[in-house]
Amino acid sequence: MTHNREQEALSAYLNFLQSKGASKASLELRQAFLQDLLPVIAETFGRDLLYRNKLEALLESKERATWPFCLSVAREFFLFWTQDIKAIAALAADNGLDLELAQWQPMESNLQTLWASLDKVTFDTAEMWPLKAYAQALRQHAANNALIETRLKLVKLLVMRLRASTHKNQNIYRTAVDQLIPMFEKKETRHLFSAVTHEFYYFWIGDPNAADFVLSKNPIKGIV
Repeated sequence: MTHNREQEALSAYLNFLQSKGASKASLELRQAFLQDLLPVIAETFGRDLLYRNKLEALLESKERATWPFCLSVAREFFLFWTQDIKAIAALAADNGLDLELAQWQPMESNLQTLWASLDKVTFDTAEMWPLKAYAQALRQHAANNALIETRLKLVKLLVMRLRASTHKNQNIYRTAVDQLIPMFEKKETRHLFSAVTHEFYYFWIGDPNAADFVLSKNPIKGIV
């Protein structure tokens, strides 16, 4: 049985989406997933890492094709559950909010095929700038060549995925990350991908302090 806090957050979240024009079908899909999530997070309030662990355990019981949707909903709901007013306001103002659960086209290849093809992919100037800046920051943090190569390949997968969108904002970036996460079979690799994409985000948006987030011992706040 969930606590009143979770039910109140659920109502606030669904009302918010309805006010933004979400359809009945969209609301019902979100509510169905959250009814599974709420019981397992009821005792995790204020503990972000535990929330992430509970969410990850729940995802393991669901079809991988649904993971991107579930991750997006869990991330949106988290803002209402924690009553993060500033983040909710930013979400309301961001055109990246996907009310109707529009899905990008599925990846045409599996992870092994994509990984093997990365060295042959050509990236344009706009794509190469953050990649080069990220590699340079890793070198400045004394990362070895193997670590740099692995991290660059992971973010190259993301850069390729971002080509599917004409927009550039935080929600689009997170959607691209969510779309790729199910491709990683091992939990440890999913965690590494999540950490690397958190680091790379600041280079992608051109933050002048992006290097401060590289190989940081302090985890960046977020659900995944």
